[in-house]
Amino acid sequence: MTPARRPEYINACNCSLCRKSGAWWAYFHPDEVAVAGETAGYCRADKPEPNAEVRFCPRCGATTHFVLTAAAVAKHGNTMLGVNMALADERDLAGLELRYPDGQAWQGEGAFGYVKAAWRL
Repeated sequence: MTPARRPEYINACNCSLCRKSGAWWAYFHPDEVAVAGETAGYCRADKPEPNAEVRFCPRCGATTHFVLTAAAVAKHGNTMLGVNMALADERDLAGLELRYPDGQAWQGEGAFGYVKAAWRL
């Protein structure tokens, strides 16, 4: 997984899916990321139309990235891919802002609320 640039910030979401996957998400346009190697996918079953399919390595189980589901692409276009920055070398993350969106309370539309203040890595 190779993004073409450093992200503007990283989200440490508290929704059940993100917490279980241990992901810190950085958002990119799909054209900005090269995905190499095999991945498997998972969509949450507790949402009638999940927006994201989380991808992971079938060998080690590490969450690598997410892509938008077909339903989300139909609504918003193929505009976002999330990269799990928890897999990056921490030296490469120095100075990035870490945000804490309240994914538990998010209804799937509009902006996130936040559960605590952001800080710099």
